[in-house]
Amino acid sequence: MLDSNFQHAVAALLTIVSLYGIGLLASFVIGKKVIDVYEKILARLPLVQTIYGATKRFLHTISQPPVTGQRVVLISFPSSEMKAVGFITKIMRDKNTGKQLAAVYVPNSPNPTSGYIEILSTENVILTDWTTKETMTFVVTGGTNAPESLRFSQKTKQQEPTDQR
Repeated sequence: MLDSNFQHAVAALLTIVSLYGIGLLASFVIGKKVIDVYEKILARLPLVQTIYGATKRFLHTISQPPVTGQRVVLISFPSSEMKAVGFITKIMRDKNTGKQLAAVYVPNSPNPTSGYIEILSTENVILTDWTTKETMTFVVTGGTNAPESLRFSQKTKQQEPTDQR
């Protein structure tokens, strides 16, 4: 009889080899067809279709460069003293005032596919110079992997120093 530790090691090795094989297969045309068949099967399952489809669309959206401006932002969340990293997913307009509003997705750590959607005035959004990849790494690692500097506050004309001679 085989030792259970040996069985676990063999199972882990087979899992790794299988995942590598699937990745290798996916890089070829035949692999793409297999993935298409797999996605069609998933599309037939009611709950899985909703979650998988939404997650796939979300990841596709944030991986694309934004139409205008920077996509990665900071917003005051959950309080005005704290900032959360988010992605602008859509710019809208307030029907009453005409002000621009930003739909900002705030991902949870370490699973960025779950999070919050906040709608706020674009005046309350702090643009960053982070790329989507840097931000996702920051979120997944719980903030341990971050650039050295960050603009934490919104610069307004009132805050800029004036030259008084």
